[in-house]
Amino acid sequence: MKRDAEETRPGHKELGRVLVAGGVLAGEWIPAFEAVPRAAFLPELIWPFDMETGRSVPVSWSAEPGVWSGYAEADVPIVTQWDDGAHTGTEPGEVATSSASMPSVVFRMLRDLDVRPGQRVLEIGTGTGWNAALLAQRAGSGQVVSVEVDPGVAERARAALDRFGCVVEVVQGDGLLGHPAGGPYERTIATCGLRELPFAWVEQSRPGAVIVAPWGTHHGNGDAAVRLVVADDGASATGRFTGPVEFMKARAQRLSPVEHSAYVGEGERETSGTTVTERDFLGEGRFAPQRFAVGLRVRECVQVVAEKRDGRRAVWLYGLTDRSWACVQFRDAGSAQVWQAGPRRLWDEAEAAYRWWEENGRPGHGRFGLTVRPGGQWAWLDDPEGADAWPV
Repeated sequence: MKRDAEETRPGHKELGRVLVAGGVLAGEWIPAFEAVPRAAFLPELIWPFDMETGRSVPVSWSAEPGVWSGYAEADVPIVTQWDDGAHTGTEPGEVATSSASMPSVVFRMLRDLDVRPGQRVLEIGTGTGWNAALLAQRAGSGQVVSVEVDPGVAERARAALDRFGCVVEVVQGDGLLGHPAGGPYERTIATCGLRELPFAWVEQSRPGAVIVAPWGTHHGNGDAAVRLVVADDGASATGRFTGPVEFMKARAQRLSPVEHSAYVGEGERETSGTTVTERDFLGEGRFAPQRFAVGLRVRECVQVVAEKRDGRRAVWLYGLTDRSWACVQFRDAGSAQVWQAGPRRLWDEAEAAYRWWEENGRPGHGRFGLTVRPGGQWAWLDDPEGADAWPV
C-alpha cells in the first residue's frame, strides 16, 4: 500500500489554515504541523467520526483513497482500534480504544505544553505516533519518550515513526508509572483521559516542568485539559484547567458500565421535587461548565442522562461506594420530580453543587484548578490556597 504524501498536501494546507484561524495552531508549532502530516501515521482502515451523522464510519484507503485522505486531513477524531484489539471486521466495535485525536485538540494541548527545543518530553499514550512525531519535530531528535500500554499499538506506532524517519523512544508499558529511566523531564503530556493524575509524573519532572493532561471525574465521560507546573521543591504540581476535551480513558482508570438493576429495586425511596430546570442543570451540551462543576463537587458518583421523550428527560445518579441512587425527571412543562434511595441523597448533593456553582458566578472551566501531591489530588476554585479547595 503506497500513500503519496503529496496527494494529501492541499488538504493538509487547508487544515493548517483552519487551525491557525481558530487560534489553536500557535506560531512555534506551524513548522511541526507542516512537516508531519497526520495521514502518514494512519492505518489502511480507519473509523473517522462523521460530524453529519454523528457516528464512526469505516473508510479503507484501498477502497476509497480520496475519502480516506479527506478524513485524514480533516479536523475530526479517527478511531484506529476497537475493543483493545479484539475487534475484527470493518464495522465499528463496542469500545474505541485507540485513536488519532482531532487536530484542533492536539494543537491546543501542544500550545499549553509550550515545548522548547532541547527539552526532554514524556508522552503517555503513543497511539498512532503522530503526536510523538510532532513533539520530536519541536523538541529535537531523541528528546521524546512515549509510553503505550497496548503492545500492538506500540509496535505499529514504532514502525510508523521509523518509516517517517523520526527518532522517538517508544516504550511498551504502563504509562501511569511514567518512565524514570528517560527522565527527568521538562514536559509531560497525556493523550488519555485520567481520573487520578499519578504523582510519579511529578517525581520524574524537573522543578518548573509543565504537565498537560485530560482530567475529569467519574461523573461523566467529559474531561478538561489541565496545565500543571511542578513546584520548585518537587513536592507538588498545580495549575488551571484550560478547556473541555474528551479522550479515551486510561485503561487502569476505566469505569465499567453501571448496572441499573443493581441499584433500583423495590426498596424504600424518597420522593420530592425541585425548581431546578433541565436547562439549568445540564446547560448547553455535554461540555457545559455546570456539569464539570457538579462532577467536581459530588464525589464517587456517575451521572447518566437519558434520551428526551414526550417532553420529559430523566437524569440518573449512581453512587460508586454504595448502592445509593437518585433520579430527577425534568419536564418541559411543570416542576421536576425527584426520587432518591440509599445512604446518600445524591440529588440533594447534586442540587447543592449546582447552587454553589450559581452562587460563585457560574464559573467556566478556566476558574477551576487542580493540585497534585503525594497524598492525593485537590480541586479548587480561583485560588489553590483559598477556602474553596477540596479533595477529588
